[in-house]
Amino acid sequence: MSSKKSAGPLILIVDDEEKILRFLRMNLELEGFRVTTATSGLEALQRVRSLHPDLVLLDVMMPDIDGSETLRLLREFSDVPVIMLTVRSDEDDIVHGLRLGADDYVTKPFSVRELVSRIQAVLRRARPLASPESAILKIDDYLSVDYNLQEVIVGGKRVKLRPTEFRLLSVLIENAGWVVPQETLLVKVWGPEYRDETHYVRLYITYLRQKIEPDPSNPRYILTERGVGYRFVDFRQDAEERAQ
Repeated sequence: MSSKKSAGPLILIVDDEEKILRFLRMNLELEGFRVTTATSGLEALQRVRSLHPDLVLLDVMMPDIDGSETLRLLREFSDVPVIMLTVRSDEDDIVHGLRLGADDYVTKPFSVRELVSRIQAVLRRARPLASPESAILKIDDYLSVDYNLQEVIVGGKRVKLRPTEFRLLSVLIENAGWVVPQETLLVKVWGPEYRDETHYVRLYITYLRQKIEPDPSNPRYILTERGVGYRFVDFRQDAEERAQ
């Protein structure tokens, strides 16, 4: 049942341990969030369909269907931001969750302050970006970016980007022709809390290349500057040279 103590974002907490649910509910409500809960993956899927929460905190270890399978099913019908809660801290497990569509991972035990910070960062990334004067930016004849719909037009076909993917692409395009260090990307796209989480950048660069590059293994647009960061091709300079 949802709390009506505040008008803040609605958070769905999914965990099979009642003690953890009570602890998280109390602390998140004190921070101004509204909270609803589920004790199983199936119940969580039903609540997302009926309540449309702003964010889901999803425990990985659950008895009926685990958090990973719940997330996989959730992504079939919803793009709601998801933070996975897990006792595992291995990077491979974290990357696995991110590949399934999680927006972040918080390892138990965690402090309430850390969790709230991560929630706020994920909600911030989920907000639509302000559109520039021109809603559609043409990179070249193959690739364009629609800022209103947060989509890319690749070879004449529209491809939807998740909020974090779109923010990452936008930062790279804003700095086209310049190398953007990984730490800068982490701070600008994910938030200052993530400045050491370099695997996030690597993974989402891979996602973007798979969606916008003609050949992701030989990228045309997003170039790697080894040991430093990434550079989006200087398409404005290229366009000027073609016009001459």
